[in-house]
Amino acid sequence: MSMPWYGELPERWETQRIKNLFSLRDERNFKPLSEVRLLSLYTAIGVKPHDEIERVAGNVAVTAHNYKIVCVDDIVVNIILCWQGAIGLSKWDGVTSPAYDVYKAISNDVNVDYFNYLFRTPLFSGECYKAGRGIMAMRWRTYSNEFIAITVPLPPREEQNQIVRYLDWKVSLINKLISAKRRQITLLGEQKQAVIKTAVSYTDDCKKCKLKNLALFKSGTNLTALEIEPVGDYPVYGGNGLRGYYSEYSHMGEYLLVGRQGALCGNVHYVNEMFWATEHAVTVKPYDIADIKWLYYLLIDMNLNQYSMAAAQPGLSVEYVVNLPAYFPLIEKQRAIATYLDTQCTRIDRITTKLNDEIALFIKYRARLISDVVTGKLDVRGVAVPEYEMIEDTSIDEDESEKMGVAE
Repeated sequence: MSMPWYGELPERWETQRIKNLFSLRDERNFKPLSEVRLLSLYTAIGVKPHDEIERVAGNVAVTAHNYKIVCVDDIVVNIILCWQGAIGLSKWDGVTSPAYDVYKAISNDVNVDYFNYLFRTPLFSGECYKAGRGIMAMRWRTYSNEFIAITVPLPPREEQNQIVRYLDWKVSLINKLISAKRRQITLLGEQKQAVIKTAVSYTDDCKKCKLKNLALFKSGTNLTALEIEPVGDYPVYGGNGLRGYYSEYSHMGEYLLVGRQGALCGNVHYVNEMFWATEHAVTVKPYDIADIKWLYYLLIDMNLNQYSMAAAQPGLSVEYVVNLPAYFPLIEKQRAIATYLDTQCTRIDRITTKLNDEIALFIKYRARLISDVVTGKLDVRGVAVPEYEMIEDTSIDEDESEKMGVAE
């Protein structure tokens, strides 16, 4: 007999199927959007009010009709992405996507905060995948009848309470460290922007033209295969960076790629290889009067994202961008500026990479700690929890914000 997904439990713990602890809340909303609070679900941070998230993308809700009602302490499950951790506890009354499942506790043995920790572990995500079905990962679903059939650990209620107290404390300490390192990264980003701005600023020897006179701006090529998980030898770049690999390439050599859709439209990437640029990217090939690396830094300084058009999916107004005025020095000075900025930005990027690596280790440690505690591998019953500042990790991965920014 194979070991269950949660491993060996303490003898004092029980197990139960989810259906004996939670039931579906399938209550529908018929109030206008202006009279309800729209709740969004993210893999990284769980359930949050839509109006509290600074940057969101995806489909913007225009109505809340027939949305599912969510009450405080309900568990929200994205049936498509719960196997990737898209499950969360709501601390708000509100409404969410009709495509999600909403569960309420039906047993006095349940501390919903304990189960929120449990449901968001990689171990439980794997069990959601095994319980689900679909023709490919992008279409994988774990329906309610499959979800509620999963067997979960059930510690004594008082031990659940202690687990929550302990994890709230420890997770807050880890989040505080992560937050401090993210602030350092933000400051480094601001420093980098300032260095670039100073280097590419207008000087008396600059000439003026429109961007379209410095380079050819052209949309990438549609690649339907991206919808079925591209594979192959050549990197595929969308508007916001590397997306996968394909067996063919559409471009070769040095190019700049500018994102033209999504939350990060306007992002600029330097590429020097054989690659495929999708329709979500604008390829930029400079003319002889512009050095490509200098132009790269110039476009970064121009903050092209500010020229995106407000819509359900933000999009860059390329026609407007190419007609923006630009000031450029002689090519020799451009190259000197680019060399200087390469040195300065590489130094900043190296520090930023080190900080991101440290954050990744903290996140990995946090996930392992939670998993060990909620499955009884680490006994915390006798641990005294001191007073502490409750700190949440509210960061959202860039790709996730495009995928899950709004309750659909």
